[in-house]
Amino acid sequence: MIFVTFLTSIAQLFYKFGADKLEFNIINIITNYFLIAGIFIYAVAAILFIIGLKYGEVTILYPIIATSYIWVNLLSKYFLNEELNLFKWIGILFIFAGVSLISFKSRKKDIIRYTEAV
Repeated sequence: MIFVTFLTSIAQLFYKFGADKLEFNIINIITNYFLIAGIFIYAVAAILFIIGLKYGEVTILYPIIATSYIWVNLLSKYFLNEELNLFKWIGILFIFAGVSLISFKSRKKDIIRYTEAV
């Protein structure tokens, strides 16, 4: 699921690159390879997400999607030279802590279920 969020974040960067080159005529939109790549990457991520949902709990997997905010900030810093100020870093820490807590609760439940079965 982390890989899925990484892919969607990359797709968003492609959207940004495509938007910078966007002119509102049909030929430009169809030949905007950044937008096409972003759509393709998003589609691949959606397929992987659906496969993940088949084998996991939605209450655990869906909150992991929030890590895309972390990826977008880090990738934007590297590829777009955008600023990561103190408030963004604090937000990243809160997102990471929240996703970790949700994941930890699930693992604890699985451990209890396993020990009861044994």
